[in-house]
Amino acid sequence: MPSLLDVVSSRLATLLPRELRSHELTKLLAPHQHSLLLSQRRATLIVTRVRMFAFLFAILTPLWGLIDLMVFTYPLWLGLAACRLMACGAFVCLLLFYRPSGNLFDAYRAIAILFAIPTVFYVASHIMLGGHQLTQLSAAVATGYAFLPFVLMAGLAIFPLTLLENLVLASVLLLAQVAVGYLSWSTLNWPSYVGAFWLLVLIAGVTALASLSQLAFMIALVRQAIRDPLTGVFSRGSGEDILQLHWHAARRSDQALAVAFVDLDHFKPINDMFGHEAGDQALRDCTRKMLEKLRGSDSLVRWGGEEFVVIMPDTDIEQAQIAMRRMVEDGLGFRPDGQPLTASIGLAERCFDCVEDQRQLLELADQRMYLAKSEGRNRLCTADAPLGANA
Repeated sequence: MPSLLDVVSSRLATLLPRELRSHELTKLLAPHQHSLLLSQRRATLIVTRVRMFAFLFAILTPLWGLIDLMVFTYPLWLGLAACRLMACGAFVCLLLFYRPSGNLFDAYRAIAILFAIPTVFYVASHIMLGGHQLTQLSAAVATGYAFLPFVLMAGLAIFPLTLLENLVLASVLLLAQVAVGYLSWSTLNWPSYVGAFWLLVLIAGVTALASLSQLAFMIALVRQAIRDPLTGVFSRGSGEDILQLHWHAARRSDQALAVAFVDLDHFKPINDMFGHEAGDQALRDCTRKMLEKLRGSDSLVRWGGEEFVVIMPDTDIEQAQIAMRRMVEDGLGFRPDGQPLTASIGLAERCFDCVEDQRQLLELADQRMYLAKSEGRNRLCTADAPLGANA
């Protein structure tokens, strides 16, 4: 009999895109399981939407000051206007000086600043309004300030966030509401305050579902965009992005980065003699075997046809040789006639070969792969000469 957790999980899964696979559901909980490309695209989207939000608030925040001028007395209006101008300036700075970098921590910083600005303004304005005697009209306008947390909480829905990220941001807004209640403890209208707090919690739940739904669609779309439909490994375009990301990371930390160019030997005759369906099946079997031997941090890319690229971060030339030998030691599968499928492999490494950019690193691995083919195939080449048969 299924447990309650299984039932809840299956029910929640029906609310998400059908393209999302069961093993990808954990990616909705926290960001640590996201791939580099997903994190990069999500970070870019978050910062872009932060800037849109900042643009909207930079316009609307000072405009509301005209209403304050008409209903509030001079000292109160001046204090609120000063707060509005400072908030507007902060939004403008966020809009002008923050650009998408593809870095998730930059995105976290941007969204934290975005929500910190109006939260601080909300607490400050509440303190100012609480210290003045308001008329019936000014009290009605002041009530509008109480809706700011609801606007912010609803604004979370435009971001593709994990459940953990939603909880953190929603908790900050709820804590701000608690702080406001504490500051006005002596005059607090408890039924109204509790009702508003409960409504804020409900909005937090709805926005969390909206954010998770956005993230689920994004996971499915990114997977479809970056994966080769036949083999399921990374496509060439996404492989170039992955290599660039690892290259910049290796340069910053002065770490090793190895790239292997793998070309399956005599593969074209398989399609000619046995048909493309047999060739496709051989490719799928081969990639499955290669993936079984690679680390989780390594990336396997289908470069085109029967050519593959293996990207190995933080891996020196000796470790890369061991990894490539381990990958082919049990074979890469079989041809339709029962003969083993072999490959010619060219290997290059950033520090060992003293290359200047990722393109040169890839070209060097490609050249060594052709050298392995010219020397008889079924071997690994790491320098000017292949290392012998059977890689």
